[in-house]
Amino acid sequence: MRNNQYVDFYIQVRETIRQHSCTVMNARREEAFRVFSANGFPSIKTERYKYTDVAQDFAPDYGIRLSADNAAHTEYCRPLSEADMDTEPYYNRIADTDDSIVALNTMLAVDALFIHVPRNTKARHPIQINNILKGQQDTMSNRRILIIMEEGAEADVIITDHAADQQHFLTNQVIEAYCGDNSRLNLYEIEETNLMCTRYSNVFIHEGRDCSVRHTVLTLFNGHTRNACRVRMAGENSATILNGCVIADKMQRVDNNTLIEHMVPGCSSQELYKYVLDDSATGAFAGKILVHKGAQKTSSAMTNANLCATRQTRMFTQPVLEIYADDVKCSHGSTVGQLNDQALFYMRQRGISLHEARLLLKAAFITEVIETIPLEALRDRLRLVVDKRMRGELSKCEGCRLC
Repeated sequence: MRNNQYVDFYIQVRETIRQHSCTVMNARREEAFRVFSANGFPSIKTERYKYTDVAQDFAPDYGIRLSADNAAHTEYCRPLSEADMDTEPYYNRIADTDDSIVALNTMLAVDALFIHVPRNTKARHPIQINNILKGQQDTMSNRRILIIMEEGAEADVIITDHAADQQHFLTNQVIEAYCGDNSRLNLYEIEETNLMCTRYSNVFIHEGRDCSVRHTVLTLFNGHTRNACRVRMAGENSATILNGCVIADKMQRVDNNTLIEHMVPGCSSQELYKYVLDDSATGAFAGKILVHKGAQKTSSAMTNANLCATRQTRMFTQPVLEIYADDVKCSHGSTVGQLNDQALFYMRQRGISLHEARLLLKAAFITEVIETIPLEALRDRLRLVVDKRMRGELSKCEGCRLC
């Protein structure tokens, strides 16, 4: 479907969607439709989408589900339609409502997953959401997640994407996370789909005072992917860490786009994104740190390091600092390089084959991001998956990524 096709589709099914949805989501639906109808899909002339051909990704005639996805009821998770608190002040409030991809999600999402950690509560175990793409026809999924961390709350949230069938799947995901004063949220997104999958993820995080937020996005196997993360640091003395790693080969494409807004004094942020590209893969990273007027004593550092294993790969990188305060400590850096010939020679001299040496160097390069993850069990699993991915073992299961 092109832009006008999505508009026509929504007009035909809007009443069906409203009947299956809840009041909070329906209240935002028509304004989102107006925005999408007026703006259409962003083009590569739109700065934040300059590395991604959105219209091409959304052009196929996907089937769209008009009923809610199955969501497990746990201590902290449930469908938004069954929320145990008033979510009207939160839903679609910090999301970029002028972004057409977000607007399309708000138009078409039937229900949302609601994660709520009450005041001064620490989730005893990681909250894990496993999304499995399965079906007999090309399908578009509009996934919505709302996270509310009340004052003093702590949680680890792991969101995984898998594909169990060889169909074209398009995921359009929007996550809104509200972090109250003195709360801690570790949010992980892990993609292990297949070459036929397209994934758009827009994450919006609002931080109060004395917060600690970590967002880690790992693209380990995919087709076309665009991840965006926007963080508003609205409370003093908060800390943000954004980390990401990408392993891409064949004709895979991965675009990461970040924005951290330092709005008040005394906050810190760190970013580390690393890419390993092989064959004819394409990578893009655009990161921006915006320090508002009055946000003194800001400390911020951004690093993007990229390894291109062949001359056919393409990497686009654009780190940006925009600063309107005079008492800050901010830095950014970006590198693009190839495998170190000296290191390869050293390893060959010690009996390691060229193929194995290349694998070891690529795995070591990407492992720096994995080692930043506080959860030991997750680190161990990711080390194993990265090793299998580097050796091509994840492409032998006919698209299944469930083990």
